[in-house]
Amino acid sequence: MNARLNLLGSPIATKLVKHIVSAGKVAQDSTLPVTTQELVALRVSQINGCAFCVDMHTKEAARAGESSVRLNLVAVWREATVFTGAERAALELAEQGTRIADAAGGVTDEVWANAAKHYDEDELAGLVSLIAIMNTVNRLNVITQQPAGGCEPGHG
Repeated sequence: MNARLNLLGSPIATKLVKHIVSAGKVAQDSTLPVTTQELVALRVSQINGCAFCVDMHTKEAARAGESSVRLNLVAVWREATVFTGAERAALELAEQGTRIADAAGGVTDEVWANAAKHYDEDELAGLVSLIAIMNTVNRLNVITQQPAGGCEPGHG
C-alpha cells in the first residue's frame, strides 16, 4: 500500500506535520504517565481506524513497559480487569472526546468528573491535548492512507 500523499515530501504537508508534532509535545511534556499517554493514543487510533498510529502506539507502549495482555485488551477495556481506575477514566474520556459526533453533548459531566478524580489540572490539560492531537493525526493519516507496519519505536 502506498500513501496518497508523502507528508514529508510536500513543503505544505511538512510544515503541517511539524506544527502538529510541536503541539503534541504539550502532552508528552506533561506529568501524565507515559503508559497512560500510549494507552489513550492507541485507543483513539483504534476508534478512528488509523492503522499507522495503532502500529506506532502499540510499539511505543510496549517500549514504555506495557504488557502484551494490556495492549491486546485496550479495545475492550471496559470488560478487562487489567487497567487501573485512573487509566479507565482516561480511556473513557478519550472515547467520548473522540466520538463527539456520536454523542449529543460531547463529553459528559460524569466522565469529566471521574477523570478529574484521578488527574490534576495539568494532567487533565495534557490528556485533553493528547486526545485532540491524536484525533488530528489520525485524520491526517487516514485521509492520506499512510501505511502501517514500518514504525520503529523511538522514532514516532
